[in-house]
Amino acid sequence: MNKRIILSILFSFLLMLVVACGGETAEDGGEYKLAAVFPGTVTDADYNTLGNLGIEAVNSEHGVEIAFSESVAVPDVERVMREYIDDGFNIIFTHGGQFLSQTLDLAGEFPDVNFIAEADAAVEDVPDNVWVIVRNMEIGAYGAGAVAAQMTETGKIGYITGLTLPLTYAEYHAIEQAIDDLGLDVEVVPVWVGDFNDPSKARELADTLIADDVDVIVSSLNLGTLGVFEAAEASGSNIKVIAKYTDKSEFAPGNYVTSMLYDFAGPLTDIVGNIIDGTGGGNYHLGFDTGIDLQLPLTNASDEVSTAAEELLEEMKAGNVEVVKDTTPIE
Repeated sequence: MNKRIILSILFSFLLMLVVACGGETAEDGGEYKLAAVFPGTVTDADYNTLGNLGIEAVNSEHGVEIAFSESVAVPDVERVMREYIDDGFNIIFTHGGQFLSQTLDLAGEFPDVNFIAEADAAVEDVPDNVWVIVRNMEIGAYGAGAVAAQMTETGKIGYITGLTLPLTYAEYHAIEQAIDDLGLDVEVVPVWVGDFNDPSKARELADTLIADDVDVIVSSLNLGTLGVFEAAEASGSNIKVIAKYTDKSEFAPGNYVTSMLYDFAGPLTDIVGNIIDGTGGGNYHLGFDTGIDLQLPLTNASDEVSTAAEELLEEMKAGNVEVVKDTTPIE
């Protein structure tokens, strides 16, 4: 038997040995199982849908097994995470800043499990087994505020959101900053629904805003945005709505202007790739290159406002606009 044949047989034997012993390797995600915890339903065409698309991207990109629980309340999140850990899941993703403290607590108890949390400001001294997606939602709100301020004909715009949280305070202040930066005399009227997913209450408060002479509404709601669209449609095409998270043009085509867009597929595939590579945890900031955008072109807007929005977005993406993260509560 010649030397070439002997080497070929030896190579084939070694290859079969690696496959038999190794199976899928950590590099392609075969040793990892990811479980996600969502505060709402994954069919909401909104925040939870984005989270679900994110874990599906992780499955496609890295071959990581995925599972999820939806409509999980804050008091139940620790129990749900523990159940997944007991079932052998070694990456736990909690989609919502309201789950941050429980996620960090459990990460300290299970150092061999990787956790992905969300927050609205960077977390100090992040453990090696934790990645924190810092959402920086004030960036999108600044762009929305600039568009709304240039569109209003009454000089009053509305900001409608769910709960009094640092992220909603930061969004409100970012809208005010955009107006100040533009040098416009525009008033912002904020209202808190008390729930991000209550269309009926949102409709009621949007009607109140419209009755108060507001003609452009920036909505930082989830399912509640449907109520805002209902109020705008009922009041006529002069009422404009800027939405959040996803393209919502289908709900009120005559009133819709744009949306503050967010993506979690890119950040999650990046983070899980780091976990697979053995890179320790840290803060992962959302920005224009990592998941934030403003939907263009605008609809139901003048050419002048549309051009201004495009130019502003270019300036923001170039880093020429600094949006201040101000979480001061609104009195």
